[in-house]
Amino acid sequence: MTGSRWILLDTETSGLHAPIYALELGAQLMDGWTPEGPPFRRLLNHNQDLSPECSRVNGYTREILERDGEPPREVYAAFAEYVQGLPLVSYNLKYDHDQVLLPEWKRLGISPIGSAGFCALSLAQRLLDPVPAGNCKLQTLRQYYQLPERGAHTALGDVNTVVDLMEYVLRPLAEQRGINNWDDIVAFTSTPWFPIRIAFGKFKGRYFTEAREDTELFSWLKWLAKSKNSRSAAMGNWYLSQLKSMNDYTGVFDCLTAPTGSELTIYINPALEALRQLIESARTRLAELEAEYTRERHEVEAIQASLFSLMRVHYQRRDQLRLVVQYRRAFVETLMQRGEEEAEAVSEQFEKASESCDQDYENAAQEVGDYKELSEQQQVEIKQLWRKLVRLFHPDRHIHDPEKQAIYTFLTSEINLAREKGDIERLREIADAPNNFLMRHGRGSLDFDDGNQLNNLRRLYEGLQSQILELIENLDELRGSGEYELCRLSKLRPGFVSEVASQRTREIKAELAELESEAAILAEEIEILTGITTF
Repeated sequence: MTGSRWILLDTETSGLHAPIYALELGAQLMDGWTPEGPPFRRLLNHNQDLSPECSRVNGYTREILERDGEPPREVYAAFAEYVQGLPLVSYNLKYDHDQVLLPEWKRLGISPIGSAGFCALSLAQRLLDPVPAGNCKLQTLRQYYQLPERGAHTALGDVNTVVDLMEYVLRPLAEQRGINNWDDIVAFTSTPWFPIRIAFGKFKGRYFTEAREDTELFSWLKWLAKSKNSRSAAMGNWYLSQLKSMNDYTGVFDCLTAPTGSELTIYINPALEALRQLIESARTRLAELEAEYTRERHEVEAIQASLFSLMRVHYQRRDQLRLVVQYRRAFVETLMQRGEEEAEAVSEQFEKASESCDQDYENAAQEVGDYKELSEQQQVEIKQLWRKLVRLFHPDRHIHDPEKQAIYTFLTSEINLAREKGDIERLREIADAPNNFLMRHGRGSLDFDDGNQLNNLRRLYEGLQSQILELIENLDELRGSGEYELCRLSKLRPGFVSEVASQRTREIKAELAELESEAAILAEEIEILTGITTF
């Protein structure tokens, strides 16, 4: 692709429904697969209110854009100068170009800038099919292939991630297929294509290539080809035409990829041993993700435990007062409508609820006490032990043997629990004598033989990919939480947790004063009505 210059762009917008306003425009001039020169980035101020959902996703508010944004016409004048009429590419060209930029330029009376190139998402979908990461969401692929973090949900950050994805993942696969220039890529991404795995219906998840041996699947594809729905018919005919040209096809794993460190390994028609290596690579990636997720979740929970310890007395007092107000209200209402006997039942319900509340706090305090402060050496040891054990005892080893899988699932849960609590002794115990550990818990013994699992390697591999995808999504959810942000800030600023606790204490004391006032008013009302001092 050297010598072909084009523009890679991305937008952050006000939402998915028209009118859509571009809030951030990021772009990078490309020479073939390589970025050239400085990037382009501008914020646009349309003087429009933004929905809370929009602000939650990209972090922009009307106030930020009024402060840092520029008039849209000025931004697009600068963008036109940057583009110089070159073709435009994005990771979702139909959205960024067709649904965002073209309507916006028309709304502003601006002539179209550049021209539509190819869709990078379509390139990824075709080259990675069947997608080892489970889907082709940009951030999912970034984490799966261990690409650098560039700032998710910012236009320029996503542009840089696409640059990385092309350089380290898509380019080797494209060159492997002989796709070497701009025209090849445009043709490759614009010709009809459907995924190797059927995406819907009774054969959802099956490889269409299995229709060469499965007559029922083949008949279903023929039925699909005769559909009155043009897209369904096109899909059926495409699959049938592919089958017709695959007389020498030897397996469904035409091209699978899996990350090994920073390198990309390409597997073409793998033999059994190659498939074992593919599974081992997936297991390694799964163990790495589990270690990363568990470590970060443990850090977040440790900070929450510290905050709970500082705030417990205030939280517990607040929750008790909320119960008092809630049940005193119910007592008065019941007394006035149903009489003293039923009102007395409300008092008994309050006593049980109060005891339950106190017990919940005792349990929470016990859990907080289980978190152990570890030395740096202990942290290294616990990480090494944990990674070794989760790989050795992962339940996928016996995915088709429910009895053995249950044993491994139990062991994995015990390993994870020990990791979360910093219990090195338990991890050492499992590592040194796993069968003894299992026998003490009445769980039978282990079988380390993988040989009987090789008949279902493809399903095993797909199961591993599913677990990898789930962990990536869990990591994204964790990192997007307020608890994670608190943990991050606490690392940067010593004493930050105490500052947060002090701020929350001030806030909660105001609520406590209101609750105490309302509780006193209700108590006085109950005493006037019944002549007794209430709970």
